[in-house]
Formats: sequence, structure tokens, C-alpha cells
Amino acid sequence: MTRSLLAGVCCLAVILLPMAGAHAQTDSVLVPAENATGAADQGASGTSSAALTENDKQAPIPFEGGQLTITQPEQDGEKVLSYDGQQLASNYDVFFDKIVKIGDVNVALVDVGDGGNQCGPAKLIVWKPEGGTIQSIRVEQDECGAPPAAISDSAIYFVPYLLPGDSKPALQWSPQGGLSTSGNLTYMPEPGTQWKDVDPSKYDNIIDAFHNEAVYKEAEKVLGKDMTDMATSLLVGGGTEKTASGAFYATGCVPHDCGGNDGFMAVDPAKQKLYFARRGDNGEPQAWPAVATWPADIKEALDKATGSAN
Repeated sequence: MTRSLLAGVCCLAVILLPMAGAHAQTDSVLVPAENATGAADQGASGTSSAALTENDKQAPIPFEGGQLTITQPEQDGEKVLSYDGQQLASNYDVFFDKIVKIGDVNVALVDVGDGGNQCGPAKLIVWKPEGGTIQSIRVEQDECGAPPAAISDSAIYFVPYLLPGDSKPALQWSPQGGLSTSGNLTYMPEPGTQWKDVDPSKYDNIIDAFHNEAVYKEAEKVLGKDMTDMATSLLVGGGTEKTASGAFYATGCVPHDCGGNDGFMAVDPAKQKLYFARRGDNGEPQAWPAVATWPADIKEALDKATGSAN
């Protein structure tokens, strides 16, 4: 059973992973279109939030004979999710997502998070067992929220976004089985890809270069156990720039720690070389390999990016 579930989760990962790299939350307040007319269909598999209110408040959501409400007791304070007056969660960003049907149970999904750049929210699952009281469980995999939820008829799957060198459990939830691990996923580059296949014009973030098997294997040699931490320091980043020799590079930072935990990566496809630098929480810069061995144009790119001479 576990193996079949894992196979299903892996298929879902193909769909979800491109979406998972950046889940920046906004301050837009969403209200389900169905609730704007007072007619939420709990039997529908996907009652989504869709309309904006003029007074910047989320409308009450009818659910299982009661109401889910999202309020903000203090200006600029945390928002509070409650069910008929019973508090279920609070944080600076609380947004109703949708109501889905899992088996014969209606389930409300609510996003709860700190907000911020490149960090998705945790997912709060709310349901009411037959003859029971309201229940909720918060799903989050790290300090940067939870993977996006994939809905099936019998369960909700959470497929993690993986960084190079990373391995994380894929989770599933159902009203009967609760939250459990359905398998373990490990980052894997595209098999058979070579240095000649490297194309920075297709990269939204330089981390995408790790999808190339030749780049990944070289990064393993250069970084060893530091690969995932290095990739994390590039998460908040954009496109790449080129040096005079044709190498390309980019900078980035750890979500919620830009300026305190920053990274630099350069790729030279012609010479089949990689260069990394990172300034971590302790303030001490690190480089792989040593900066003294770097070509002049890549050292110049690092100096330009960090505003210092190496």
C-alpha cells in the first residue's frame, strides 16, 4: 500500500514542484465568490476564494452548520481564524483557500503563515467528524511553510519542494487516517543531461542549473554536504548575468534573512567548472573552491555582487 501511495505522490510531484519554489503571500484579501452570494456549496470539490471586498475583510464562510471567520482584532496585528467563536489559528497572514470533499467529509483548507518573500504558508485542515466537534490540524514541513496541497477523492497529499541534495517525506491526510508519511522523496537531476545542455536563458533562478546532471555531479564534488545550505542561500533570487568569458552567475539569499545569509553561484559550461560563495549567519564568508583559485572575471563578478574585494 505504501509503495502504491508513493507512486501516486511522485506523479503529483511532477505537477506541483514547478509551483513550489516561490509562494510569496500578498496583502490582498480574498473572499469566496460563492459566499459573496451566501451560497457556499460544500459538496463541490474546490470552492475557491475569488473576489475582493471593499472594506478589506474576509466574509464569514458557512461550514458544517456554523461559520468560519477571519478577523483582525488589532490594527496591524495578527489575523485570527475561528469557528463559531472558537479560535483555531492566528498569524499575520490567514486566508481561506477552499472547501473540498474527502470521502464523505467536507474539509476546509486555510492558509496560515508569517508572510514574506519566497515563503509559502502552512496549511490548516479543518473538518467536523459526524456527531463530533470541529477539528483542525496544521501541516507545515519547515519554517517556510508547507508544500502545496494536492486533492484526491480519498486524501490530501503534500509533496515537498526539494532543493539540491535534499530529501523530505511526502505527507498525506485523510479524515480516517489522519496525517501520515506516504514515502520519501529525494532531489534528482535530469538523467543524461550534459554540460552542452546548460542554458541559462531558461532559468528563473540559478538553482535551476542543478537540474542538469553534469552540473549536479560537479556540485556534489565541490560542495559535498554543504550543497543544500548553499542552494538555500540562493532561493530568493532572479535571473543570471554573464561574464566576459561566457560564464554566468547570480546572487540570492535565504528567505527572511536577506543581507544576513546570502549566496553567489557561477557556472562556466565551457570549462565545466562551478564557483560558490556564501556569507552565513556567523558573518564569515565561505567559498568553494577557495576564491584565490577563481578566474579573474568570476572574482570580479563576486566583488560586484557583494560590494567587496576578494
